This record gives sequence, structure tokens and C-alpha cells, in this order.
Amino acid sequence: MIAIPQAEKHFDTAAYLAWEETQAERHEYVAGEVFAMVGVRQSHNVATGNLYGSLRRALRGSPCRVFIESVKARIEAADCFFYPDVLVTCDPRDRLTPDYVSHPLLIAEVLSSSTAAFDRGGKFAAYRKLESLQEYVLVDLAARRIEVFRRDPGNHWVLYDHGPGDSVEFAALALQVTVDELLEDTDEDVTAQASEAAPR
Repeated sequence: MIAIPQAEKHFDTAAYLAWEETQAERHEYVAGEVFAMVGVRQSHNVATGNLYGSLRRALRGSPCRVFIESVKARIEAADCFFYPDVLVTCDPRDRLTPDYVSHPLLIAEVLSSSTAAFDRGGKFAAYRKLESLQEYVLVDLAARRIEVFRRDPGNHWVLYDHGPGDSVEFAALALQVTVDELLEDTDEDVTAQASEAAPR
């Protein structure tokens, strides 16, 4: 999702959570500032659904829960709340906080041209402060690639890059999914887009 700053709003955590419950639209929170979430392209939504569906099927019956787009991740050490595209938690403590998840095992973001820099930079820096997080997944639709950043035993983050025809390993979940399955039906008709945008 894309976030737009709302300059007139400044909250502490408790005030943000109370205010957010009353809003028709979703807002992310970074150190007192809130950012309105806006719509995404169809391909972004399909890719998010593909990943959610694959993980949900694989984890059904396990202690883990998979959430899509509308559940907040709380990063207390960075004073942030984000809405990841897909989030997995297997921690029973997260069942005690219905408004957000604080102990995710895996977080995924589908990149767009307007969010890629933040997803790779500031947002990833905040997510790395989550002690529970083992894998951070970036779905790059433009490059047709899936990037998995995995925390190693030395607390370093190692990139595993996957392209068409590859299988993506989610080691934290003991699961493999093909890139083709995750990118299924996310091609966009660039010719049609150009035709629609052309002056008449």
C-alpha cells in the first residue's frame, strides 16, 4: 500500500490506536505522525492474495496465523505501526492483542514504484528491530522476482533472490512455494495501459 503523510495529525501510541479505530481509511504510524493508506494496482492486490493463499493453505491447522493487508504490525522499539501486505505470527502472545501483532515471524511487502525505496530502506530498518522476525519478503512485480531476507544465527540478514522457475524457501515456516505461483496472474497489459492513457 501507499502512504501519504497527514501533517495535521500527531499522536502518542494510545491516542493513535483509539483514533485509528474510528477511521474509515487505514493509517500507518511513525513516531507520532500518521500516514493515510491509499489504493494499489490490481497486480499488487493479486500478488498479495497469491502469497496469503499459499501461506494460509500450508499453515492451516498449525498454531500460526496469516494476515493480509488490514492487520497492523507494532514495532515498539521503532515507535511504529505498519500494515504489512502479508504477516505471519506463530506466537500465542499475539492472540492477546486484537488490534495489532507484535511478534511476527514473517512479513512480506509487495513493491510498487512509490513504496519500493521505503520498503527496502526505512521500513526494513524498523522491521529489523523485531526480535521475533526471521524473514522479510519483498515481491518485486516489475522485476518478476521474490527477495527473501533471512536472519542468520549471527543476527545478520542474508538475501536470497528468486526468479521465474525457482522455488522460494520460507525457512521459518519450513515451506517452499514457486515464484510462478506467487506471481500468477500479475502480468499487466502495458499496451492497453498506453492506449487508455493516450489523448483522444
